[in-house]
Amino acid sequence: MALNLRQTVIDFLKASPEGRFTARQIALWIFENHRAACEEKRAQSKQDLTSDGELIQQLVAEIAANRVGIQKKDDNVHTTEGRPRHYFYSREADYSRILKPSIFSGEEPTGKNEPRRSLSEHDLYPLLCRYLHSELGLYPKRIDEKRASNRRGPNGNKWLYPDLVAMEDIGAEWDKEIRACVEQTGAQRARLWSFEVKLLLNRSNVREAWFQAVSNSSWANFGFLVAAEVEGSETMKELRLLAASHGIGLILLDTENPAESEIRIPARERPDIDWDACNRLAQENGDFRHFISWVRQFHQTDNPRVGAWDLPEAVE
Repeated sequence: MALNLRQTVIDFLKASPEGRFTARQIALWIFENHRAACEEKRAQSKQDLTSDGELIQQLVAEIAANRVGIQKKDDNVHTTEGRPRHYFYSREADYSRILKPSIFSGEEPTGKNEPRRSLSEHDLYPLLCRYLHSELGLYPKRIDEKRASNRRGPNGNKWLYPDLVAMEDIGAEWDKEIRACVEQTGAQRARLWSFEVKLLLNRSNVREAWFQAVSNSSWANFGFLVAAEVEGSETMKELRLLAASHGIGLILLDTENPAESEIRIPARERPDIDWDACNRLAQENGDFRHFISWVRQFHQTDNPRVGAWDLPEAVE
């Protein structure tokens, strides 16, 4: 029997109304109590989920990615605002009575006891895409600098092309009449985002990484530096000083559970797109040209999904 993830999460929380649980705790319970459905999921997955730990982590990621869908399916499901986010079930208007630590004794199965594979920067791209879409409602696209027609030496393009870009449908929750009105008046319908991704930021590389993000995002409404790890309090202090001067934001990417990533420094919005800079990027890079084409099609069709965005797989 196929695993209906959203309903399974709802049923688990509904049966435990006095507790709150992280996505990992819920995933562990699903793994232990719906083993046949989990094994079917493993067999059908396009990913290589050879160990139990990898399968559980996939469940964690899918629970987080489906948080909004779960809450829409049952509006008695709520989540906390802190990190890590906790899920709970309540019909009460006042949640303060319910939000107490849950008693959870599940231990993660070790499976084959495989050591965790070290991540590369390229491994972060799909994780960031998952976070951007599920948590911020963005439509992301990977930009491969190697596809540029104009090569500038081994590192020349790193100051020109961001690692990822994204489109934001700013009227996604608007009434249809408002959307139609904005379309007729030619007002702004979308914001464009730019992201430079690093595995680690420390005192030795923080300024170069930051100014790389400044250079690569000069065309966009929002520019962000994204890191899986920031090493040392002095590095974070330097990041805040740079942000005050240049308006670039910082996202800390949680590689274990992308939905638990957070914007540590908000980006300062630029009201206008630099279309001359976009033209240069589009002429030299096919990925960026596709991105701009999908933004155009969004404005024509009022449908943000017309493009082949780098979106996480849908989960029922």
